[in-house]
Amino acid sequence: MLQRDIEKTLEPWRNASGWRIAFSGGLDSTVLLHLLAHLPQRVTLPPISAIHVHHGLQAAADAWPAHCQSLCDALGVPLQIIPVQVGPGASIEQAARQARYAAFSQLLAPGEVLLTAQHRDDQAETLLFRLMRGAGVRGLAAMLEQRVLGQGTLLRPLLGVSRSTLETYAAEHGLSWVQDPSNTDTQFSRNFLRQQILPALTARWPQATANMARTAAHMAEAQGLLDELAVEDLAEADQPTEFDWLGLSSLAMAPLKKLSSARQRNALRHWLAPLTRLPDSEHWAGWESLRDASDDAQPIWRLADGELHRAEGRLWWLSGVWLKPLPAPPVLVTPGSTLELPGNGQLQLIGEIPTGDVQVRYRQGGEIMQVAQRGHRDLKRLLNERGVPVFARGRLPLMFCDGQLLAVANLSGLDADADGDWLLHWSAPTSDQSLR
Repeated sequence: MLQRDIEKTLEPWRNASGWRIAFSGGLDSTVLLHLLAHLPQRVTLPPISAIHVHHGLQAAADAWPAHCQSLCDALGVPLQIIPVQVGPGASIEQAARQARYAAFSQLLAPGEVLLTAQHRDDQAETLLFRLMRGAGVRGLAAMLEQRVLGQGTLLRPLLGVSRSTLETYAAEHGLSWVQDPSNTDTQFSRNFLRQQILPALTARWPQATANMARTAAHMAEAQGLLDELAVEDLAEADQPTEFDWLGLSSLAMAPLKKLSSARQRNALRHWLAPLTRLPDSEHWAGWESLRDASDDAQPIWRLADGELHRAEGRLWWLSGVWLKPLPAPPVLVTPGSTLELPGNGQLQLIGEIPTGDVQVRYRQGGEIMQVAQRGHRDLKRLLNERGVPVFARGRLPLMFCDGQLLAVANLSGLDADADGDWLLHWSAPTSDQSLR
């Protein structure tokens, strides 16, 4: 019965370039490995292999890779053992999870599917855990059956299967698995829920885990509707600008301000989700402060993985190199070649280099520029006229010749000479450099 169910669940993924099994050696992943190893007897499948991530957090775990290798050898499944370093953090569970999924993400090739063994009881546990943290709809949707991971897809084919069903299968097939001693330590929140809370709930309500998993599915459906609403609400705000060459995610403020506060938060959650860990309820006061600041203010909302800036009637997401101090640029000497600007992308002088001492600098204040048919103009006023976002002004490469400001990269009419002999082109730090 279980084998037929998983065969049906995995039917849409038969054309994947490969199936990779996240194999810890515990009961759940051992059953998954055994099921998949025997499926080719019934149907044609993509190549199957397993990945064991060794965290090295306890002495007992040092024996697990050998156990996993032995079982994989017996089943004819190639195994890759990946050691990882678990970074420091308030929650060792979370730090280990992040290290594990970072390893999976790096290993997945395009078109591959990572199969993990979380089951229905895990889903109920996750729902309870997030409920205790005050999660909203997105959090209470718990674990999704599938999502993008690296260049591939993460899939949880056992999410509708109870732990008791897996135990029965393991007993029927004489399977052995490793026991993690830390699973009995109720100092860890999930172990506390698993060992003490869920048994009490199921003693009173036998269908508790199934009902909680169903609630998570309802929440996932509700979140899907909220995401659809967010896409509609963002459509007007997420329009191209004349500064798209900055390579930054941005939204127009005016369309957002027309929405109710709840819809504003929903739209921003959807927009921010690929960029940063989302703020908790209390931290959303930062959005209100940014939104309601006076027009001449330069408000910033600092989030876990970057900052939202408001400039020129738009929201701008900045992170990574955009938030780091900017080293002085090197001198531009060769026309046509690409000049690497430390922490600030690349610069090209296209055409004939002007005669004289040519240098690239960044704005310091007080610069004056000769503008065709307008005479000498203060650079600050020129940038104001163009509506250049404040945060970008200090990064714009400026070209000087014999101490005179000749060009401002990428600003039409200011980035080239009047005769068209040369053009100053800047490739700003790309989006993937600024995202976490």
